[in-house]
Amino acid sequence: MYLNCHSYYSLRYGTFSEIELLELAKKNHVESLALTDINNTSACLNFVRKAREYAIKPIVGIDFRNNHQPLYVALAKNNEGYKELNDFLSFHAHQKIDLPVLAPHFKHAFVIYPLEQVIAIHKTEFESNEFIGVSIKEIPKLRFSKYVHLKEKLVILQPVTFRNKKDFNTHRLLRAIDNNILLSRLPIEQQASFSEQMIPVNSIKEHFSEFDFINHNTEHLLKECTIDFDFSKNKPSLNQKTYTGTIEEDNKLLRKLCQEGLPYRYKTVTQDVTDRLEKELALIIKMNFVAYFLINWRIINYAREQGYYYVGRGSGANSIVAYLLRITDVDPIELDLYFERFINTHRTSPPDFDVDFSWRDRQDVTRFIFEEFKNVALLGAYVTFHYKGAVREIGKVFGLPKFEIDKLSEGDYNYNSLDHIHKLVVIYSQLIQGMPNYISIHASGILISEQPLHYYSATDLPPKGFPTVQFDMIIAEDLGLYKYDILGQRGLAKIKEAIKIIAYNQPEKADFDIHDIKRFKEDPNINTLIKEAKCLACFYVESPAMRMLLSKLKTDNYLGLVAASSIIRPGVAKSGMMREYILREHDVERRKNSHPIMLDLMEDTYGIMVYQEDVIKVAHFFAKLTLDEADVLRRGMSGKFRSRKEFKEVQDKFISNCRAEGYAESLIFEIWNQVSSFAGYAFPKGHSASYAVESYQSLFLKAYFPIEYLVATLNNGGGFYRPEVYLHEAMQLGAIVLTPCINTSNYEHILKGKTIFLGLMILRDLDHKTIETILMDRNKEGSYSSLDDFIDRVPIGIEQMSILIKIDAFRFTQKNKHELLWEAHFKLNHTPTPYTNQQLLFHEKRTKYELPELITSSLEMAFEQIESFGFPVCGYYPILASPPANKNRALQLKEYLNKKIDIYGYLIAMKNTRTHNGKRMSFGTFLDQYGDVFDTVLFPPVQEKYRLKGKGIYRMYGKVVEEFGFLSIEIIKIVKQDYIQDPRYS
Repeated sequence: MYLNCHSYYSLRYGTFSEIELLELAKKNHVESLALTDINNTSACLNFVRKAREYAIKPIVGIDFRNNHQPLYVALAKNNEGYKELNDFLSFHAHQKIDLPVLAPHFKHAFVIYPLEQVIAIHKTEFESNEFIGVSIKEIPKLRFSKYVHLKEKLVILQPVTFRNKKDFNTHRLLRAIDNNILLSRLPIEQQASFSEQMIPVNSIKEHFSEFDFINHNTEHLLKECTIDFDFSKNKPSLNQKTYTGTIEEDNKLLRKLCQEGLPYRYKTVTQDVTDRLEKELALIIKMNFVAYFLINWRIINYAREQGYYYVGRGSGANSIVAYLLRITDVDPIELDLYFERFINTHRTSPPDFDVDFSWRDRQDVTRFIFEEFKNVALLGAYVTFHYKGAVREIGKVFGLPKFEIDKLSEGDYNYNSLDHIHKLVVIYSQLIQGMPNYISIHASGILISEQPLHYYSATDLPPKGFPTVQFDMIIAEDLGLYKYDILGQRGLAKIKEAIKIIAYNQPEKADFDIHDIKRFKEDPNINTLIKEAKCLACFYVESPAMRMLLSKLKTDNYLGLVAASSIIRPGVAKSGMMREYILREHDVERRKNSHPIMLDLMEDTYGIMVYQEDVIKVAHFFAKLTLDEADVLRRGMSGKFRSRKEFKEVQDKFISNCRAEGYAESLIFEIWNQVSSFAGYAFPKGHSASYAVESYQSLFLKAYFPIEYLVATLNNGGGFYRPEVYLHEAMQLGAIVLTPCINTSNYEHILKGKTIFLGLMILRDLDHKTIETILMDRNKEGSYSSLDDFIDRVPIGIEQMSILIKIDAFRFTQKNKHELLWEAHFKLNHTPTPYTNQQLLFHEKRTKYELPELITSSLEMAFEQIESFGFPVCGYYPILASPPANKNRALQLKEYLNKKIDIYGYLIAMKNTRTHNGKRMSFGTFLDQYGDVFDTVLFPPVQEKYRLKGKGIYRMYGKVVEEFGFLSIEIIKIVKQDYIQDPRYS
């Protein structure tokens, strides 16, 4: 009897999930139920999927509203009706226009107008599929209404939004957050009535007992609606079924492309290669995955035609077919990649292809996919309320001051000492934590469907301009829609741009093939960089944690780097297996500690699970699960799927099978803890190998063209560290850095010889339009001869002009910047005129002013650079209030092993973490006063006493320790140092 129910996907309105709605319905003996979220269909598919478990007939629809003011509720009679509703909602969402007051004619959907809305718009005529909905509270109004005589048109429309008072209070808070107003100022029309609750079916029928025809009409409407999707285990994929139009032609094309790829990939085609190829092709064809491979091939082919760099990874990188189609550059024969991770006869979903493109090229690749294929949409994702954000939002609507909200969000309080309002903020923040806040876009997923995607969901049109479904990856896979992953990555852009810079700056050395990975793998200079962890700016291997790991492992080869790429992932470290791997790397005897089966399965990694496919191996061969069950285990290690019934069943079977094999309980749970702690985070081996290939490309550039590569890094947004660190590294390698100049700087940084000309992009407050105008005019009319010439040619206000002058961008005039600022203020006392392409016929005569001699110090310029760039080119040590009291440096740490050292360091990276018992500790990476890097650790007692307080120079005292050759300082005392007073204001 419920035709209008809301879940919390009625964003910032509803208060509980679609599953909790089903539980509520079961409790109230409801047998048929309609989910009608407000302008949203996010929960519909999972609602239909789960309803069977509750023996409830699911009905789906949409509660159409403008600014949360009810218009009409529409229910899908069937799947075609659901598509009609999604078409209608999507059109208005894409066009960003209000919904019409009257619904259009739907062929396969019912429309229910709330009684109050019917009265408000004076609607008197109704089509055969249109009804008037009456809630319990509207019964008195119906008795005296002319609509009481339209017996065949009246149905029960009792909205369900709350379960109790707490839900109602939460709803009001969500509505205040949505309207960005204080709770006390929330208008009545922006919130639902407290009466919007579910009561048992018999009770609601009693409320309408005097209008028995309304009960009958409602029951009839429920019977007329049916919606069905196939969520069975062996359902067919809903992806585009063929690439060429027929399965036979697809199969032929795939074989043809593989044959064409053989001579490109292999100088000698061995029996291993042909056997593996035939095995894969047979399975791909049998599993109906051919179109999936061909669509990925078409996308890659377009990218290669455009000269775009890309990296293909994911489980698909375990495939020789993908290697021959050039979807990936990882040879599965060379790396002995586990075939069953890529595909097996039990697997219903196609393998994953994560394809990384340059962040500059990704948008065009996405555009191509939408134009090349028919039924395409981006995959949705939900941004949920997190505790800190929830505290801030709820604190604001309660009217708390910022400093109080900050304390609550950081957990800096004793709950028992809080007053009533502050306690409410904490309670309700915890209550809305995990609720969806708004729909976003999946980081990479694109759906290419056989049928229009509106059969499954409405779509939004976010700022990127591509339709996006309103459900996420988990539901897509449940349904049988498998995503294509197209990602944007800055590392590829850095490589591509570095090659351009080399071609310009050192053309005589530009004759190399960046894809000659075989040569790079054998290059001793590159492998020495890895072994010594001198990998700053290099893809995936530059972070402090990776530097530490490489130093401890003494990695000096490709396969070692492949392993390190996965070992560094959170799960392996969390399980303690990262440390165990390092120990076994250095101690041959220790490797024998592993169970013989584990050692046999993972000989290359000393019996330790490092890669994602290791989970499948262990589950299948050690715990005797089927490959199908093993894959459920692998997939279930992260996200929502972990709580699924299927995952729980496999977890129980893993343990019971191990007991049946006679393993000791301690061994069973040791292995299970390894599996459960890291599988969701670890990489497939092919994925790690793909990353290692890109790492080797960037390491080659760093080894032989370091300054060019660092400039490319800066031009593409840097990497793990702040831009100043890469600029500092370039100067350490002999580069000369010149600050921006309006006659020599471009938008991006440029390199001539060993001189880096900083680009105008580095000026944080300089408007992008101003930069465009300056460069366009300079390219057309030539360099600027003076300040007056610049003012005549470029329309600019005094604020933007001041940014350029203060940073000495007019130094070619040979005038002091203070003098130029005086001139600019005198000459720019008007609103700038828009830029035109026409030259000035007459130049305004400028007055010359006599000014006293003005001086600018290097210290003053350092502070100008901090204001303009965020850092001084000279570094921070020259502006310390007190010069360093000692000359100790990072290169001396070996001399101080197991001794105390007093040293200064500029903080470039910090990681906060917690010990196993929940105490806070942190790791800090610093640059010493000579520019060398060193690492520190602050254990909980020190962290408690001396917290690192953001970037700056610290003086620290601590003990130098070593582990597997990696030196660090265990901090005893650390104090942040003061800078001199800004000379511009002193």
